[in-house]
Amino acid sequence: MTKQQLMRSIRVHEYGGPENLKLEQVQRPEPSEGEVLVRIVAAGVLPIDWKIRQGIIKFPISFPYTPGTAFSGVIEELGSGVSGFEVGQRIYGRSTNGTYAEYTTASVESIAVLADTISFEEGAALFGGATTAWQALVKEVELKSGDRVLVHGAAGGVGLFAVQFAKRKGAYVIGTCGTDNVEFVRSLGADEIIDYKTTSFDQEVRDVDVLFDTIGGETLERSWPLVKQGGTLITIVGMPNPEKAKELGIHAIRPTNLASGEDLVEIASLMESGKVKASLADSYPLEQASQAHERSQTGHGRGRILLAIASD
Repeated sequence: MTKQQLMRSIRVHEYGGPENLKLEQVQRPEPSEGEVLVRIVAAGVLPIDWKIRQGIIKFPISFPYTPGTAFSGVIEELGSGVSGFEVGQRIYGRSTNGTYAEYTTASVESIAVLADTISFEEGAALFGGATTAWQALVKEVELKSGDRVLVHGAAGGVGLFAVQFAKRKGAYVIGTCGTDNVEFVRSLGADEIIDYKTTSFDQEVRDVDVLFDTIGGETLERSWPLVKQGGTLITIVGMPNPEKAKELGIHAIRPTNLASGEDLVEIASLMESGKVKASLADSYPLEQASQAHERSQTGHGRGRILLAIASD
């Protein structure tokens, strides 16, 4: 194996804490038919990444594995049958082969071109953030102008896009966040902000058409009565109780569909035109992936945590 075929990659050999994220030298992947080889510039650190690492979410994985799905980077090589993309193009999207590494492969159905006006860091924040909010509020729920929408965790990596997409649909948006993020959520376009550190949201809000939950747990349980009959409760954390939804006369969903290539193009277009903006939290080098996971596990903050893997 030559040096040119090796790359640095984070590997997980067993379930456990952040210390189980090991930086190793592994063989660089080769693109299969319909795939591209990508030199990763930035990778998104999503909450699901550490939940898989801990064994909280039991995906069908084989140890050792490389964590991560969200990335931005540059196409290095085209697999057979690939059309519509070129070597050297800036792209963003999703990989099922791990993104905490210098290279990954990705299907052409799960990537889109990243305009020069969008930074790699912003691009890496879109998948798992913008795409999750997009699937829920644009693809699965038909928001109408004037609908009342409550977004829990409105400053987070998903919530900040949920606020913006709902506003673009003409909704009246209420966002919950901590004290430090009140003005940030206001800047996203929220009509009303509830500081959960000083105010009980369930004492302030009633009869929302759509409730978008990114927190889960007690926050989700306190939220059910806030949705009016015929309304929709969306959670991206855990599975909503269908019997409870039926009892209350509301719809309860957890979006499961992934964004398509067409969705990625449309989201990137909104970013390029300035109609939607990303927000970045902390950035860590690849060798500090464990610190990035520790930061993500605090569950507080603003925007997306990233791994900065290569210079552009």
